[in-house]
Amino acid sequence: MTHNNKLSIKRFMCLTLCLMSLGSTVQATENGAPTTSFGVYDFGAGILPPATPVGLFGVRVAFYSANVQKDRQGRSLGNNFSLDVLSIGVAYFRMTDYRMLGARFGYSVAVPFFQMDASFRVQTPSGPLDLKADPFRMADMSVSPLILQWDLSPNLFVNARLQVQAPTGDYDKNRLISPGLNHWTFSPTVNATYITDTGFEVSSSLQTDINTRNPATDYKSGVEYRHEFAVGQHAGPFTVGLGGYYYRQFSDDDAPGLEAGNRSRVIAAGPAISYFTPGMPAAWFHLYKEFGARNRSEGYTVALRVGHSF
Repeated sequence: MTHNNKLSIKRFMCLTLCLMSLGSTVQATENGAPTTSFGVYDFGAGILPPATPVGLFGVRVAFYSANVQKDRQGRSLGNNFSLDVLSIGVAYFRMTDYRMLGARFGYSVAVPFFQMDASFRVQTPSGPLDLKADPFRMADMSVSPLILQWDLSPNLFVNARLQVQAPTGDYDKNRLISPGLNHWTFSPTVNATYITDTGFEVSSSLQTDINTRNPATDYKSGVEYRHEFAVGQHAGPFTVGLGGYYYRQFSDDDAPGLEAGNRSRVIAAGPAISYFTPGMPAAWFHLYKEFGARNRSEGYTVALRVGHSF
C-alpha cells in the first residue's frame, strides 16, 4: 500500500469517531433503557481527524425496533411488547495540535433527539391493561472533554476518551418511557483500529458506563460494559464487512424492593459499509440484528451517519 493510499484511508477513517454518541437508547437497566447508545463505533474506531480550522460536524439517523422482551433466562415475557425508536443526533468534534502524554488532544459534544413509540400489556386484578407512550423530545447530551489520539504506526491507531452524559433530556418518572434518564453517566472508552497493507481492517471499541442514582426514583443502574467491533475490506472508496456489539451489565441495579440479579445482556451483528471520497462528506451505514438477549428487548437497528470536516 502506497503512502498516499494510507493517507486517504486515514482521512476516510478519521471521521468515524466524530459521529459518536448519536445512537438510540433502547432496552436495559432502569425502565429497560441502556445508558449510552449502541452501534456508534465501527470502521475507523481508533482513528481521529487531524486539526482543522473549524472542526467536524456530524449527523446520525438511527432506527431501533423490537417486538419481544426477554427475561433473565432469555424467554419471551409474552406482554405484547413493542418499541420503536427513531433517533436523530448532531455532533461537533474538534482535534487540536496540543500534545498530552504523547497524544493529540481533542474534545466533542453530541445532542440527540428521540421519537419513541412504546407499548406493552400488564395484568391487573380487573384484567389486562395496555400501556402506550410516544414522546418526541431531546435526549441526554454527551460531552467528551478529554480525548487523546495515538498514531502508533502507519497501520495501528489508538485513542482514549472520557465521555460524560448529562441529565439534560426530557424526563417524566410517571411516563411509560422518556428520552432522558435523569442521572449522570461517566464512560471511559478505549478504541483501536488496525489496517493491513492489503486494506483489511479490524476495529474495536471498549466502553464502561458508570451511573449515578436517579433522584426521582431512587434507582441506580448497574455498571455497564460494551464491546463494539467491525471487520472489513477496503475497496476503492468503500469499506465493506461485518459489524456489531456485545453488551452486558457487570453489576446489579440497586433500588428499593428490587430483586437481585437484574442484569441485561445482548449481542448484535450484521452488514456494515462506509464510503469516502476526498473533499466530500463521508457516510456509514449498518444493519444489526440482536440475539441472546437477557432482561431486555431483542430487535434490530439500522443507522446512517454522515460527517464532514471544515
